[in-house]
Amino acid sequence: MKVFLFFAIFFIFAGGMTIYFTWRLFGKTSLGRVWKRAIGAAVVAIFFATPVTILIRRAGIENTCIDVVVWSGYLGLGFLSFTITFLAIRDIALLPALFVKILRIGFGGRGLKKKLAVVPENPSRRVFLINGTSYGIMAAAGILTIYGLTQAKRTPGVKKITIPVTDLPANLDGFRIVQITDIHVSPTIRRPFVEEVVRVVNGLKADIVVLTGDLVDGTVSQLTHDVAPLGALKSKSGNFFVTGNHEYYSGVVPWIKKIKTLGFTVLLNEHRIISRGRGRLLVGGVTDYNGGGFLPSHRSDPEKAVMGAPPADMKILLAHQPKSIWGAARTGFDLQISGHTHGGQFFPWNFFVGFNQPFVAGLHRFKETQIYVSRGTGYWGPPVRVGAPSEITLLKLTAI
Repeated sequence: MKVFLFFAIFFIFAGGMTIYFTWRLFGKTSLGRVWKRAIGAAVVAIFFATPVTILIRRAGIENTCIDVVVWSGYLGLGFLSFTITFLAIRDIALLPALFVKILRIGFGGRGLKKKLAVVPENPSRRVFLINGTSYGIMAAAGILTIYGLTQAKRTPGVKKITIPVTDLPANLDGFRIVQITDIHVSPTIRRPFVEEVVRVVNGLKADIVVLTGDLVDGTVSQLTHDVAPLGALKSKSGNFFVTGNHEYYSGVVPWIKKIKTLGFTVLLNEHRIISRGRGRLLVGGVTDYNGGGFLPSHRSDPEKAVMGAPPADMKILLAHQPKSIWGAARTGFDLQISGHTHGGQFFPWNFFVGFNQPFVAGLHRFKETQIYVSRGTGYWGPPVRVGAPSEITLLKLTAI
């Protein structure tokens, strides 16, 4: 029933977007009705390619043909996202002209030129301008999609962040934390990409490596080969993992078991103590902010993550979603390390992420707790990144 309801709502949405796309982009062109219908059908196919292939893959069907459809659907969604956004911006800019046209009709044309001080409308000029901007929009969307693809598929750069810590013991000064997050191993992100990430991380000589969720989009049986290189990650004091929301979509219990075999300590509202001489560092980890909605035992709980912990010079919380900052600050963590947002990934979504998360990217402070939000190591959905490059983060603790 839920699947039927989803597809019913999605069909209405896809239909509305298709009508808007074809009407505003090709309505004034000389294309025949058959071509316009064919374009409309292609747009609908792009919208439905993603949910349909997700259902097919969850049913255990995996082959090259499905991968091609996944790639085509996601790239198409990236192109449509840019195109529809630019169309909406153009139409908003045209609203004053539409208002004038409505007034002209209302006044019946009598004395309107004097009252509104407007030049009479030239239909052929208007059609030329509309078609010209339409072609420009398609070209811009195509260029941004191609550019975004090259940015998404490149090896993530290393972003170095200094975390100032008051009264940090000398033994912990310079402690190096390497964060990877939101890799989203899937039909569009495979083993070669993971191998590159491991190569870069191992070159950073981390004290600990933290993977803050959303590792996969698929089942253990589908992606075991692709995530296997993570077993080669090296650090001085351990590798740690916390769940993201996509682990719950992909089968969180089997994935936790699998991730443990790759050498990670999985922190499910738990902590570990790392000692360096007289310095003690607490590394806590919580389940995804919404984990309790999937498994009651996975309700995210920062207070539980430090229960029974001995005194520590610094307390760090690994939490997939920045939303956990409220609990982290209340519990007394000094630093929270998160991902989830992808930094917005590409326009226009970078403007909307902030409505759902308190922080989108970078280093911030909430009350007495610092928080770092990574833009992600991979990507989700359309293989496109514009203005939000992927990253492998090196966080260095520094005494002040």
